Amino acid sequence: MVAQTEPPLPPTSTYPRMVGYLGILHPLVTVDGQRAETNFAGYYVVGFPIGLNLWKTKQIGFSMEVVPLIRAENGSSRVSNVLFHPGLLVNLGHDITFAGRLAFETSGRYGITPVLNKIVRRGQIVNYFIAMPLPVRFGNNRPLSATIGLQAGVVF
Repeated sequence: MVAQTEPPLPPTSTYPRMVGYLGILHPLVTVDGQRAETNFAGYYVVGFPIGLNLWKTKQIGFSMEVVPLIRAENGSSRVSNVLFHPGLLVNLGHDITFAGRLAFETSGRYGITPVLNKIVRRGQIVNYFIAMPLPVRFGNNRPLSATIGLQAGVVF
C-alpha cells in the first residue's frame, strides 16, 4: 500500500447546486446629500445576513438573503429594519463572486446593493468569506444614500 502524499481531490460539483450562508454585517459609513454618518459614533448598527445561493452553473446563480438589522443606542437595542435582498451571482474566478442585489427594507427604503465577496479560507465543512457591500438606497422621503459596509461569514 502506498501512502497518499497529497490531499484527495474534491468531488466534482454538480449543478444546479445550493449552498447556505450566515454572516455578520457592519455598515461603516453612510453618505447622503446632507451629511456623512459613521457607525459606532452615537449608535451601533449590526446586521445578520442569512441566505441561500442557487448556482445554476459554475458561473451564474441566484441568491435570496434576509438581513435583520439591530440598532443599539442610548442603552437599549431593537431590530430596527429587515432587509429582503434577492440577487444575481456571478463567479469572477479566484474565489471572488459579484452579487448584484435588489433591496427592499421594512423601513420603507429600497434600492440596489452591489457586493464583492471573497472566500478567504476553505474548510472541509464550511468556507469562510469576507465581503464589501455598497448599498444605495432611495425612498421614504429621505435623500439618496450610499453606504460602505464590511461583512464576514461562513458558507456551508
